[in-house]
Amino acid sequence: MKTVIFACVHSAGRSQMAAAWFNELADPATARALAAGTQPAERVHPVVVDAMNEVGVDLSDAKPRLLTEELVAKASFLITMGCGESCPVAPPGVHRRDWELEDPKGQPMDRVRAIRDDIRRRVAALIDENDWPRAAPRRAPT
Repeated sequence: MKTVIFACVHSAGRSQMAAAWFNELADPATARALAAGTQPAERVHPVVVDAMNEVGVDLSDAKPRLLTEELVAKASFLITMGCGESCPVAPPGVHRRDWELEDPKGQPMDRVRAIRDDIRRRVAALIDENDWPRAAPRRAPT
């Protein structure tokens, strides 16, 4: 099982969207994602929850968590998004990438949608680059 950690400062926007997209798109039998932050917020930004709801992904129960060295040590990948020097160094064996992404906090919905869609493209590319199987498509409600 591969674990990907998406990390930003507050774990209330970018990392939550990225982890949700990853868990939506990747086969859960082979890979999963977690969101974490160096200074976790109390909750996910409401505008982020609303933007993800528009595409059928529910973040209403998502909780920001603290990014720790122990959490990173158990991961296969650490994808950072704006936490800079406050993100822990990835130990040997953990692949690290930094995605430059605008913070959705305080942004208008159109901007949050653009960030959401950019994150989806990046997550899909990450899955494909690593030859991880895709999840079965969700069935539409009847």
